[in-house]
Amino acid sequence: MKKKAFTTVLSMALVGGLLLGGCSSSDDTAKDSGGSSGDKTVVKMMHLWPEGSSNAQFTIVDDIIKAYEDEHPDVDIQTEILGNEQYKEKIKVLSASNELPDVGITWAAGYMKPFVDGNMFTPLDDIVQADNFVAGTLDAFSVDEKTYALPLELNITPVYYNKEIFEKYNLEAPKTYDEFLNVVETLADNGVTPITLGNKDRWTGSMWYMYLADRIGGPDALNNAINRTGSFEDPALVKAAEEVKNLVDMGAFVKGFNGLSNDEAKGYFMNEQAAMYLMATWELPNYTTSPDVDQEFKDKIGYFKFPTYEGGKGDIDSYVGGPGVGLFVSEQSKVKDEAKKFVSYLVDEWGKRSVVDAGVIPATVVDTSNGELDQMYIDILNDLGNATNLTLYADVQMSAGVADVHLNQIQALFGGQTTPEDFAKTQEEALAAEK
Repeated sequence: MKKKAFTTVLSMALVGGLLLGGCSSSDDTAKDSGGSSGDKTVVKMMHLWPEGSSNAQFTIVDDIIKAYEDEHPDVDIQTEILGNEQYKEKIKVLSASNELPDVGITWAAGYMKPFVDGNMFTPLDDIVQADNFVAGTLDAFSVDEKTYALPLELNITPVYYNKEIFEKYNLEAPKTYDEFLNVVETLADNGVTPITLGNKDRWTGSMWYMYLADRIGGPDALNNAINRTGSFEDPALVKAAEEVKNLVDMGAFVKGFNGLSNDEAKGYFMNEQAAMYLMATWELPNYTTSPDVDQEFKDKIGYFKFPTYEGGKGDIDSYVGGPGVGLFVSEQSKVKDEAKKFVSYLVDEWGKRSVVDAGVIPATVVDTSNGELDQMYIDILNDLGNATNLTLYADVQMSAGVADVHLNQIQALFGGQTTPEDFAKTQEEALAAEK
């Protein structure tokens, strides 16, 4: 694995909401212990995959727990299971009363830090096997170079494309940005919508900007602007905004994109009315395993990495994306050692099963030689194994107020309501005002 790097850049709403959007059930089930379980060591766990709304994830975790208990007959894993929003609310209540479960679920960076600052999560560096994780994922769950949770899930953002449309106009998946611009121009000249985009949601356009910022300025440019070791008026970041404006002026995006939600925009790609769609890997089931999508359509879909920019500092193996949830162990747990052993076991087993059984890409490096996976999953997982950088969605690190400025400016930039220079200046002022 190449050297780890981690850049911070868009939305825990994306990570916590879209990635786990299916987990908003009000289901609440528990295997409650009351403390002792005979001579067994009791480890209490809370997670957010109810059987009704998140059956695949529920089944994986349930099976892993049963296997662990079979291998460790002196241990009893007792679970409480809540839907996504109910889970978040209960964790707040439990943390306020210093009664967190031995093992629980957390999101990364900005969500996790108050728990770490409050001495509620214990460091897990003694059980971390860094080479087992995709580059950058552990960094998202680290504070002051200590790891406080082990990540389970990961998403990166490729550009999906319709191979049949490309072939009709003698186009190939681009590797350089100049080649990409040629694809856009050729499609637009032939009356084909090059790219679908639902920028009403704002974070969707931000991903285009983030990739351009990375490819032009390198993985640190945007991160440095956010952490205040740099500026949002860095020429590379202004240039990235200029390239966004250029794409809009070329007619690269579907008509009315700033008024379309992501779900509405996705329909243009699914209905073969647009040739390209930049979106995270939670979309992979639509192009591989989903029984609700015709195989004829699936066979037409490929993907490519966001192209390199001539003269830019970015690497084609650097991705926009981010980890989903991770597992923490409570600092106050009375069975901390056993809880850590179970967390290590669960993360390892989750990595072996999550893609095949749930269509979820794990944060751990996956062995793709078992022959059970669709080829697109194999290719994505191999790409992740060679990742040099992971640029995390921005408002994990930005405050809520600054993140809102960023997203509003993204929409204004795409809509032609601000210039690239003012786009950068407004965000620089918002960041500087916090310091």
